[in-house]
Amino acid sequence: MAKPNPKKTPMREQEPKVRARNFDEVPYGYTPEEAIAEAQRCLQCKKPSCVKGCPVEVDIPGFVSQIAKGSFLEAMKAMKRTNVLPAVCGRVCPQESQCEGQCVLGKKNEPVGIGNLERFIADWEAEQKECVQCEKLPPTGKKVAVVGAGPAGLTVAGDCLKMGHDVVIFEALHKPGGVLAYGIPEFRLPKSIVEREVNFVVSTGAKLVLDYVVGMTRTVDELLSEFDAVFIGTGAGRPWFMNLEGENALGIYSANEYLTRSNLMKAYLFPKYDTPIVRGKRVATIGGGNVAMDSARTALRLGAEKSIIVYRRSKQEMPARAAEVHHAEQEGIEFQFLTNPVRYIADEKGWIEELECLRMELGEPDASGRRRPVEVKGSEFRIPVDTVVVAIGNSPNPLIPATTPGLQIGKHGNIVADPVTGRTSKKGVFAGGDIVTGAATVILAMGAGRIAANSLNEYLKTGAW
Repeated sequence: MAKPNPKKTPMREQEPKVRARNFDEVPYGYTPEEAIAEAQRCLQCKKPSCVKGCPVEVDIPGFVSQIAKGSFLEAMKAMKRTNVLPAVCGRVCPQESQCEGQCVLGKKNEPVGIGNLERFIADWEAEQKECVQCEKLPPTGKKVAVVGAGPAGLTVAGDCLKMGHDVVIFEALHKPGGVLAYGIPEFRLPKSIVEREVNFVVSTGAKLVLDYVVGMTRTVDELLSEFDAVFIGTGAGRPWFMNLEGENALGIYSANEYLTRSNLMKAYLFPKYDTPIVRGKRVATIGGGNVAMDSARTALRLGAEKSIIVYRRSKQEMPARAAEVHHAEQEGIEFQFLTNPVRYIADEKGWIEELECLRMELGEPDASGRRRPVEVKGSEFRIPVDTVVVAIGNSPNPLIPATTPGLQIGKHGNIVADPVTGRTSKKGVFAGGDIVTGAATVILAMGAGRIAANSLNEYLKTGAW
């Protein structure tokens, strides 16, 4: 058997200078020939460690082996046994720290491009104009309410439908998808892809109810009077700020608002879509995660002459995906590492004009395992800006916790749920995703959804809590 190519089959992309000024997707995806070549690099291990690295336990050797043979339909069937959102996962999952991070081939060479292959097979299916349908068990007569049409909720809905249960998804916004729709930019995850994945779940039998705010329109207790079980997957959409002097100046946004205006409300197409957004010339984004990368890259596409990432640690400690940092660097984003904002300075009209910062140095590791940033005394300096986007994290919206007696809540406002079962302190109520963990990744939310769906199914069969 010939040795596999040590390097991944590269994916063609838009040129950095071109894509930095448009909202089109950055990578073009594999051709069938490229996908087959990449799939043939897989060693087909007898004990595939890549599967252990996947929160939803996709049959990676199974679908990759089918692509290697050119059997794309069979590959898609293998994929959809566990993953109802493959086009999303192929684009936004942090594969380098999950499935690809566990790939045996990656110990000496580059790992198999599992994410690229996942994206390919999902896009191939879309081109066929016909969806591979999942096998479903006979109807059970049980009804499940899913609160939130984000990654966790969609996964629970898809799995419960396969198990034969009726599912109604309640979504507060006017578009489904959760963070996939409002948080991730078009150039990284086109909204047509999100719509396609949601439509698949609906096509398998889910009823989708939009503009429905559980906790206001109806409470969880009221849902329990109609449904046999409820899953809460409402995410973490309440933005954090730093409580700095001058924080109420004009031109300072949470990343949630900045990205929601651009993504869900298509402000980048203004005035065709009548959603105004500030098009800053010098934009500073505070933070080092994927949301910060998305915000800084969006600012460029909205016309910024300079888009700056301000991050209090070094590049090595950044939690963002390596691919997102790489793309940001290519596009000309300026990085101010070991830099911490301490004050906002506004002009006479109240508009932000400078961001005062301190230089930092790295000390001993903190609870996250990363080295703690320590202030360098007397190192204050200012960055001229006209827009600031704060992307330092989020916490759950308190609405459902406040309107659901008997639901145990953690100190940060998150719902407490058993990580092994997704069960909460309230009988018949399950929860998963960012509402439980705080802001995390799409695939971890999906993994929590799978766990909750299996536990929920067991509860509906036995009644045991």
